[in-house]
Amino acid sequence: MARREAPAAGPGSRALIVDVIRSAGTISRAELAELTGLTQPSISNIVRDLITDGIIHETGSAGSPRGKPRKLIAISPANRFGVGFHLGVDTITCVAIDLTGGMVGREVVPRSAGALPELLATRFDDFTNGLDLPVDRIEGLAVVAPAPYPGEPAPPEFRAELAAKIGLPVIVENDAAAAALGEFWSRRVSREQVFGSIYVSTGIGAGFVFGGALFRGASFDAGELGHLSIDYEGRACPCGNQGCIERYASMAAVVETAREIPTLRDRLGPTISGAHDAVARAAVNGDRVAFEVLDRAAGHLAVAVTSVVNLLDLGRLVLTGPGVAVAGSIYTRRVRAHLERTAHSRHRHPVTVELSAQPRDAAGIGAAALVVQASIAPGHTPGPAAQALFHG
Repeated sequence: MARREAPAAGPGSRALIVDVIRSAGTISRAELAELTGLTQPSISNIVRDLITDGIIHETGSAGSPRGKPRKLIAISPANRFGVGFHLGVDTITCVAIDLTGGMVGREVVPRSAGALPELLATRFDDFTNGLDLPVDRIEGLAVVAPAPYPGEPAPPEFRAELAAKIGLPVIVENDAAAAALGEFWSRRVSREQVFGSIYVSTGIGAGFVFGGALFRGASFDAGELGHLSIDYEGRACPCGNQGCIERYASMAAVVETAREIPTLRDRLGPTISGAHDAVARAAVNGDRVAFEVLDRAAGHLAVAVTSVVNLLDLGRLVLTGPGVAVAGSIYTRRVRAHLERTAHSRHRHPVTVELSAQPRDAAGIGAAALVVQASIAPGHTPGPAAQALFHG
């Protein structure tokens, strides 16, 4: 019986092959055919196009059961680059990555006043010039923030204006969703895994990657984990709900609790970020009270995460964001233990819980990964607007 295969000419097949090569590191054409279900002629055509485009290259050979060496192929890291900007309240984190998700440049600068398109266009030029990146190898810019675009013009108008200023495609995305894609891309996670990440910051968000693509929901608002209620009669939340996990486990919630404790209050600075880091440093350095504050927050987060894991049957989860940059081990241990005890799927498969290697930069890395994926694996482009910019 002839096997069914995805259409070889469509962008989905190209995205599939790029994903498999990315997650494997190095792989042969025969292995690609086995893993993707595409025929050898289809594999050969797509691989040839990818080599011509400079996205992949042949990198040696390996033995074969039939005796003939198999040529191996891999992503060509430095052929193209993606740039991502993460907008904070007071800073802009700028990141550039190569095609494998490896970071080639990073800087954090103050966010000055002024019209944002002009500010970001100038920052883009300064950042890429400082890295000496070849202009013809930069695939675009992604801008991410805690909400799609808080307090600014509507995303389509902003995208078009910024794209015109820098002469490259622009994507706008939620920071938690971007962080999920960044973790997925740089960790070489297989597209077969049901993958998610939890982004702990002043609020709490989540991102999910299914089949290699971000899941965004009907209005690009999927992943609002912070407004999942763990206590229907609990603390009031500005969203209108009560008992939202954001009110118990976010950086802002931890700082609010710590400021009520005399032994911690005097050690906290004026900003949420600085105050939270102070509590976290105290906790990992043996301060029992600080540890209890964070451990309680981590316990609340574990309850919410378990609900998400049960709902989506996740197989792999990463904790990321500035909230886990100093004392992430406390959160990871709590979440892992709770899932091992309560996850509905625990008797069928484990849920791997990991801590991000670069939690403060995860959203910026993810923003740059959005650009890379939209460019070289267009079957996963972030949506109609981005698709039109990259492939219209």
